[in-house]
Amino acid sequence: MIVIIRNILLTALLLAATSGCIFQPAPPNIILAESLLKNGELTKATKISAEILKSSGLSPKEQAKADSILEICYRIKIDFTLSEDDVLQGLLKYNSRANNIELLRLEKERKIDFLVIEGKKCYFKNSVRNIFLLDSGYAKLRADKEGPLIDSLSLFRIAHSTDVLKKTEIPGKPAIPIRMKLAYAISVSANAIPSGDTIRCWMPFPRENNLRQKDIQLTASEPSANLISPSTDLQRSIYLEKIAVANQPTIFKTEFEFTSYAQTFQLTPEMIIPYHKENALYKEFTAERAPQIIFNDSIKSLAKSILGNETNPLLQVIKIYKWINDSVTWASALEYSIIPDIPGFVMKQRHGDCGMQTMLFMTLARSVGIPVKWQSGWMLHPGEVNLHDWCEVWYEGIGWVPLDQSFGLQNNLNTAIRDFYITGIDAYRLIVNDDFSKPLSPAKKYFRSEPYDFQRGEVEWKGGNLFFDKWKWHMDVTYQ
Repeated sequence: MIVIIRNILLTALLLAATSGCIFQPAPPNIILAESLLKNGELTKATKISAEILKSSGLSPKEQAKADSILEICYRIKIDFTLSEDDVLQGLLKYNSRANNIELLRLEKERKIDFLVIEGKKCYFKNSVRNIFLLDSGYAKLRADKEGPLIDSLSLFRIAHSTDVLKKTEIPGKPAIPIRMKLAYAISVSANAIPSGDTIRCWMPFPRENNLRQKDIQLTASEPSANLISPSTDLQRSIYLEKIAVANQPTIFKTEFEFTSYAQTFQLTPEMIIPYHKENALYKEFTAERAPQIIFNDSIKSLAKSILGNETNPLLQVIKIYKWINDSVTWASALEYSIIPDIPGFVMKQRHGDCGMQTMLFMTLARSVGIPVKWQSGWMLHPGEVNLHDWCEVWYEGIGWVPLDQSFGLQNNLNTAIRDFYITGIDAYRLIVNDDFSKPLSPAKKYFRSEPYDFQRGEVEWKGGNLFFDKWKWHMDVTYQ
């Protein structure tokens, strides 16, 4: 985990870079701030970055670099808040013999994430919760004390995917339409910015031109004046502005309806034809995308070990999917903006959330010439509404086929049901993004709270970005 701090400079530089710009060496004070950040000296790095931003004559690129360093320092401090004693107190509730030796075991087995900050070991804020997901011994201790966990979402998904398979007459044809009304709210904390200043807010909005998402209708917004981004935006938003009032939260709301569809293809290896590798689509979606999709030696080696001599794209996809399913455990994730190499993190730590698992799948698949694109938004299953990431795989002669890596193989003896999420997807989705790290409309000035994904939204004012700790979000779903 210390590697995150040592490589964080790469994230700051790449995210701050403007596409098409020629790289210019950073001035000495920015280089110093970068070095301090790399070494975990966040207080000094923060101070120097703030001083840089106050200076005159900065180029836009220099300003973006300094802003990104300042933001990353802040976010690391928010994510890594627990001390050794905090973690041990959480474990002692279930294991009376938990001690520092036990903590070292969990660290060695990569079941707890930590960084050395200002010379002290700091643990991820959700470390204790993750341990009960990642360590079978602690999972059993919790089950013995609190009873077994009932995974109602898995049971719901099995029933739903069974229904999708029954009602899909033509493979790939959208099925089981579900009309939903969504009410989304963002509440910016009182006095987060000076009274009288304007808060700029981008909220998620449904993507158009997708067979699985139709009849989109905005029914209300607060304030009523809004700007829906063009349908060509690959990260779709609705933009709102409000004036902050002293001692009052600033609330933004949207309400919209749409119809979502399930889709299943049930492909076989014989259906797969060779890719037209000269096509622009093939080249775009098999390419590297720094800083996250990089075909380094570790990725190439892992892909080779998983695939062996397999050359059929569908069988390759199945092998990668099943390896991640069997080798990587779902766990609460760090903020993506502080992880310089998400696929590398997942390979090393062997845990990650939906987006992290998806990013690893995409990188492995693209590295062997399989076109894959990012897709994300929200999962809207009854009682399980949350942010969610998945992807789509392109098969020549068939088109884009959805794949949800983190939903995994289902616990069912029927192969079609078990493997449903390798070539299919359920109807309980809100598609907001058809790519990652794409511009918002209108353009955001400051370093984004989530530089890759766009689900919760983005908020800023003339003084800078407002990170997630400065505002709350909430989604209500009505099934019509």
